[in-house]
Amino acid sequence: MKNPEKSNDPRRMLIRMNRHLFWYIPEMEKENISLEALVETILNYGDLEAVRQLFNTVGIKTVADIFFRQTNRPRVNYFPQVVHFFTLYFNRHVHGSSD
Repeated sequence: MKNPEKSNDPRRMLIRMNRHLFWYIPEMEKENISLEALVETILNYGDLEAVRQLFNTVGIKTVADIFFRQTNRPRVNYFPQVVHFFTLYFNRHVHGSSD
């Protein structure tokens, strides 16, 4: 029998709803992926609804912090267009830049 606490966890539900994005992870390990891998995969490959769910589940500030940490490393796994878009988006909506 499944643990009800685990099945109602919003992060696990988000992973379940977007499990097709994690095709490279064995089925039994999908719900245990790191928050960093979840953010990277959804920002890179998710649709608008998946990104909204990510922001609602994790929090936009947390997602932005993870994103900037990941994109400030020598090796970046994000597509260049994704880096450009979310850098502009987070700078405007999280860091309060007003243009």
